[in-house]
Amino acid sequence: MSIEVKVPVLPESVSDATIATWHKQAGDAVKRDENLVDLETDKVVLEVPSPVDGVLKEIRHQVGDTVNSEQIIAIIEAGAVVAATVVAEAPKAAAASVAAAPKAAGKGTQDLSPAGLRVATEQKIDPSSVAGTGRDGRVTKEDLVNHAKAVPAAVGGSVAAPAPAARPTPGARPEERVPMTRMRAKIAERLMQSKNSIAMLTSFNEVNLAEVVKMRKALGEQFQKTHGIKLGFMSFFVKAAAEALKRHPVVNASIDGNDVIYHGYQDISIAVSTDKGLVTPVLRDVQDMGFAEIEQGIASYAKKARDGKLSLDDLQGGTFTITNGGTFGSLLSTPIVNPPQSAILGMHTIKERAIVENGLVVAAPMMYIAISYDHRIIDGKDAVLFLVDIKDQLENPQRMLLGL
Repeated sequence: MSIEVKVPVLPESVSDATIATWHKQAGDAVKRDENLVDLETDKVVLEVPSPVDGVLKEIRHQVGDTVNSEQIIAIIEAGAVVAATVVAEAPKAAAASVAAAPKAAGKGTQDLSPAGLRVATEQKIDPSSVAGTGRDGRVTKEDLVNHAKAVPAAVGGSVAAPAPAARPTPGARPEERVPMTRMRAKIAERLMQSKNSIAMLTSFNEVNLAEVVKMRKALGEQFQKTHGIKLGFMSFFVKAAAEALKRHPVVNASIDGNDVIYHGYQDISIAVSTDKGLVTPVLRDVQDMGFAEIEQGIASYAKKARDGKLSLDDLQGGTFTITNGGTFGSLLSTPIVNPPQSAILGMHTIKERAIVENGLVVAAPMMYIAISYDHRIIDGKDAVLFLVDIKDQLENPQRMLLGL
């Protein structure tokens, strides 16, 4: 029986997808739930699993093709098996591939994401031969996919060896033109949308995190034993933001045409950096969460982001965003509002600085914090009071535990 493999139903916010990588070729045996193809949208990479055991009979759309919801992209012959002649040659072909191709688990794979490692293994690519475009020069899944497109396909069980990297000529000014990924293009579009459609303003303050540091030191070990996860700084900021949003609902609002929508819940987007760009998965109903639930939610999203497993539902919605540039050493920045939200809180690196406390100069762990906001609906007073509320809670963390 022939079974159609279709593009998953895409949400209204995603118009189409691009075929990024086929993990199987026509004639290959497939197993139920085995990933057949990666589809890249402007938000996430979707994996399309096989619905049945059988043989991949036909591929209707190739890498680079644009496809839409529920479009047929392949046909599987359910219950079929690979021809005996192919099976007989498989061990020889596998041996030849192993002999000819570099080992994917060799040098250069230690920093690969699981998705990247899979591409390197299936495409028989030596990651150390690929120029990385990720953070600190790391090789990303996208780098490996682009490399696979550029290298001629295997013929007769062998793989064309990558050309040796050419040494730059002294005085040369090399350039390389690389098309944006769909995700990067969407990020660029949304940043321009934010810049051109929002009357954005940023206010700053600083917070003394000595009490938070003291609480983490005193209770961190017990917290981890009880809940199985570390007590980080982010949960304090998320909890403080949720409490402050209750008291300053306009900061949690959004504009829809000529209407202002006040949200009676706090769905907080947490900015997470990935190899392909910044994504903002959403912690929903934070107003009902404790510290452990917040930490577990953040850790889960961080792992899914690293593994390329974030779903579209994970990224939908959000009434307010928190971004932590301090992870990368940023001392001060002006974060950009994520429309249709109206505000974003920026965290920065913690620095020991001299401050005056009770008439004495003391060293304290200080952080600059920033709120960028849509001045069309949020007045400067509301933004400043919101930021002061965050500061007061973090300098007196017992307040947020008591809902004060």
